[in-house]
This record gives sequence, structure tokens and C-alpha cells, in this order.
Amino acid sequence: MTRLTGAADGSSTLTAVSGRRLRELVARRTGDTQLAHDAEVVAHVLPFKVNSYVTDELVDWSAAPDDPLYRLLFPHRDMLDPADFTRVERALRESPADLPSLVAAVRARLNPHPGDQIALNTPRGDGGWGLQHKYASTLLVFPRQGQTCHSYCAYCFRWAQFTGAGETKLAVAGPDTMTRYLERHPEISDVILTGGDPLVMRTPLLAQYIHPLLEPRHARITSIRIGTKAPAFWPHRFTEGPDADDLLRLLEKVVAAGRHLALMLHLSHPRELDTAPAQRALARLRSTGAVLRAQAPAIRHVNDSAGTWADLWTRQVRCGIVPYYLFVERDTGSQRYFALPLSRVLDIHQRAIRQVSGLARTVRGPVMSTSSGKVVIDGTVHLADTPAFAMRFLQARDPDLVGRPFHAVYDDTATWWDELRPYAPQDHRFFQRTDFFQRTDNTLSGEPR
Repeated sequence: MTRLTGAADGSSTLTAVSGRRLRELVARRTGDTQLAHDAEVVAHVLPFKVNSYVTDELVDWSAAPDDPLYRLLFPHRDMLDPADFTRVERALRESPADLPSLVAAVRARLNPHPGDQIALNTPRGDGGWGLQHKYASTLLVFPRQGQTCHSYCAYCFRWAQFTGAGETKLAVAGPDTMTRYLERHPEISDVILTGGDPLVMRTPLLAQYIHPLLEPRHARITSIRIGTKAPAFWPHRFTEGPDADDLLRLLEKVVAAGRHLALMLHLSHPRELDTAPAQRALARLRSTGAVLRAQAPAIRHVNDSAGTWADLWTRQVRCGIVPYYLFVERDTGSQRYFALPLSRVLDIHQRAIRQVSGLARTVRGPVMSTSSGKVVIDGTVHLADTPAFAMRFLQARDPDLVGRPFHAVYDDTATWWDELRPYAPQDHRFFQRTDFFQRTDNTLSGEPR
């Protein structure tokens, strides 16, 4: 158990629970020792971290383990294949020395790098490790100090960021890596600071990445995005201590410099917006001039109903947040526990969108972040009396594919892109792995077609 300061002067602190303390926490709060044991076993494979704000303000322990926020955060035995669970459990009991190699093998089977994020997106050979350049105009930056979170969502597709180092963890050592890459790639106009959660960093560290983007030499950078769940999992980051004020002043500086600043909030359940600290944090963030956008996947056990999403989007609009994406749970980590059939996610989205006002209908979904790009399912159609999914690329490695409608054979059991098949011969090109980037000398380079 570690103490984390929430402000530069230590005026606000939170307690982060991880590792062996997990079993004690679950057993104490639920009274279910088997549930606690199972959580400890799974946490040896999938990362777990939760803080005192989340356990005290968000989780309804009287409803655990079926409480949606409990399901969002805490390991459950069904997250692992039963055989893998048994192997890890036995190793913990009988042969702890074998545990590291066993855990590594189980993790390797959980597709730790979905969407080819290591194979295709990361620059090689030019000091660009910790950057991802998937689309021509967009660069993702993984600051080393921001590769953790205040708490971990159990569905997170970047779970491998939290389980080790080396090839499993993307992280740039400092802002110079980012600025050098930007100088070599004038096609980039959008920079996304991501993680983990960049807002776990103290403001002076975050400023080291922000300030260079505001310099005249980078005037072509027109938008800066910061991915964060801090308003939901540690809202005091924005309200207490001088570091909170410094952060708000930094965000105001970005807006004053004429850049579009978007905070990409990860909000999975309406309850995350309910607390007084969250409300105060969002009000302060709105005052900076930053645009607040929200996104999350539809996941089993947490938000797998149209009513939950309609409530979430309505509350987001009330809080000055723009509903942005409803994602499909990616094919990684605990997908077997959280994933829903694409047809079910589509139904949830369509029924939810009918319940909200036009201001909440900015949300796009269901969206899959695939190797080739972001694919949205627009609906189900009948072609020659046969059902099909109507689809589009919202973003793609091959820009020529963006916005063009195509179709996939309707499959009410498919949960991910690679389980779908083209409906007609003209649809095949959309299912081929395409990449406008051409690797030269082991680096990413290229111009839009």
C-alpha cells in the first residue's frame, strides 16, 4: 500500500491499494474470502490498482461483486481461461518459483498489443520508442512519468503498459524525443498525450511536454489532446493544492496560444460523475477553455444497457462534456469477461441514442480500433434479403478508405473485427490490412495518398 500525494504541497493524499493488499481489501469489504482469493490469483496476471477515493466514493460494497464499479475495477476469476486460472493458483500454492514464467506465458496468450500497436505504430531506429504514429496527421506520445493511473480499469486495452518494462511498455524518456520526431514529420498536426494517464504527473513535468508544442517552430500543431480518467478516479487533482492551480493555468496557456485543447475523458458509468469532488473538478476544467470529450467501451457487467448509456451521455452534456465515442471492447486482456457481441453493442447504441437530445448525439459508435483504423458499425441492413452490417472507416491508415460505406456478413456471435467477413467482392478491400506508411531504414515515413 502506497501513499500518493494529490497536490504539490502534500495537502491532499490518496491511498493506492495494489498487490497483496487486494485480498485483504476485498475480504474486509465484502466478507467473501473466496472472492478475495480469486481476485488475488487473477491480479498476478492482469494489473490491479485502486485508490481510496474510488473504494470510498464510487464502489457500492453492499452490492459487490455485482456492483458495476466493482466489476469495472476488481479482478474476477472469469477474466482468465479456467485452465490458466488453475495453473496460476497451483503455482502460487505449490511452486512460487515457477510463477513468473507461467504468468508471462499466460499474458502472451492475451494479445498484449492489440491493433498492431507495437508492430506497426512505433518508430524504430530513430529514438522514437514511446511514440505511436498510426495516422498521417496524428502522433501519440507516452510520457515515461505518466505510464500509470490513479486506478486501473480492468478492461483497459493498454494493460501491458502496467505489467513490466522493455518491449511491453511504451514510454519516452523526455520531450526531446517528441520534438525531434515532429521536426522530421511535418504532416503531423495533432498530438495526443496518453498513457497510462498523463495527469498523474506533476504539472512541471507535464509542462515539459506541453510548452514545446506552443513554440512558433511547431505552429502546425493545431490540436493537443490529453487522455485522462482523473476527473472520475482522482478529481482532487484539479481542485486542491497549488499544483492543481498550476495545472489549470497550464491548460489556459494552451488555449490562449490558439491551440485546440481537448481533454479525452474516460467515463464508463454515470456514477463516476455523481460525486461533489467530480463536479467541482469538471467545473474548473471547463473554466480553462479546454473542450471536454468522453469515451469508453460498452462492456459486460458494467454498462451493458441502453439506459445506462443514455443516462451517462445526458449527464455528460449537463456537465459540459461532449459525448465522443462508444467503443467495442478490444481483443486483448480480459476481453473474454467484458466483451459483448457486436450486434448487442449496436443495439445498445441505437436504443440509447433514441433516448437523448441532439446535444448528446455527437457520440459515434459502436467503434472498433483495428489494425487498419477506426471502424464504426452504422446499423444492420438487408441486402438481397440477407442481413449485413453497414460499416465505415472513421479513420484509416489508408486515407482513401475513410468515409466509404461497406458491408460485412451479419454475425450475431462476433465480438471483434477479425471475426467478420466481407459481404460482397467489392467489400474485400476494406478487410485487407492496409498501411499508407512505408518503412524505410526501419522508420515510419510517408505522405497521405
